[in-house]
Amino acid sequence: MSVLVVVECDKGEVKKSSLEVASYGAQVAQMLGTTATAVAVGEATEANLAALGEQGITKVLFDAEPRLKDFVNGAYTKLIAAAADKEQAKVIVLANSNIGASVGSRLAVRLKASLATNVVELPKTDGGQFTVKRGAFSGKAFADVTLSGDRKIIAVKKNSIEAQHNGGQTAQVESFTAQLSDADFADAPKQVIMQDQAGGILLPEADKVVSGGRGMKGPENWHLIEDLAKALGAATACSKPVSDVDWRPHHEHVGQTGITVSPNLYIACGISGAIQHLAGVNSSKVIVVINKDPEAPFFKAADYGIVGDVFEVLPKLTQAVKELG
Repeated sequence: MSVLVVVECDKGEVKKSSLEVASYGAQVAQMLGTTATAVAVGEATEANLAALGEQGITKVLFDAEPRLKDFVNGAYTKLIAAAADKEQAKVIVLANSNIGASVGSRLAVRLKASLATNVVELPKTDGGQFTVKRGAFSGKAFADVTLSGDRKIIAVKKNSIEAQHNGGQTAQVESFTAQLSDADFADAPKQVIMQDQAGGILLPEADKVVSGGRGMKGPENWHLIEDLAKALGAATACSKPVSDVDWRPHHEHVGQTGITVSPNLYIACGISGAIQHLAGVNSSKVIVVINKDPEAPFFKAADYGIVGDVFEVLPKLTQAVKELG
């Protein structure tokens, strides 16, 4: 019996959120006196999967079915369930990502498991109970939830756990097949490209994000956002009102009804900071707000704030970033 960790990969690389999840799963396994096994989904290289040993993973299961390169809800659910059965896993850990949110509930039904999402801390196992702390009400509160099922699924919130890096350790990569059929890929969606205009950085996985709101006054001024993003190696994003008037594509909309991001750095330019927008960015490690209105609500959530006109501040900030190089 081991703890099973779901590792998401893209273009051969393990996603940052999955490195965090791998570390979380390894620590849970240590608490339970067992080992952590990962099952990889997406496009991965054997070398990068073996490197998960640095996060404490002992073994990685990988199904080479080429259609698993892209997310398909039914196929991913069956794959993870098959891996859980193979490893007799009682605890399954995944990221609270778009994939994790889609698969988690299906997996809970399939495995008859308890499910906790948005988990922010390691579980407590006092008195034979298994209790996790999870964010609630768009991150404004926390709840302690006891998982009572024989099997337990934990979806970990991004940036809530530091990824461990124990150099020199490697995981055993093992070929694995879930015996998937054409029917398992029947709900394959049409490909949706979510990428930044300057560099092709996927917004949900971006380490840095530069975002603009109505304070940018029009799409003709978006080059200021793109210039700073390019200098930082960041993705671009926008608030809902911006995407609603088609200044920017809807796949850049960040917020409660859009994409949730958890970068190390989020720079908000000309965004007032409505609660719906904050719900999509409050997992960011550092938030920088640039707004000429000193009463803008976003300043209350900011780690750093600049009261100033974005059209004056952004060119100077971009130039300073370039000079630091």
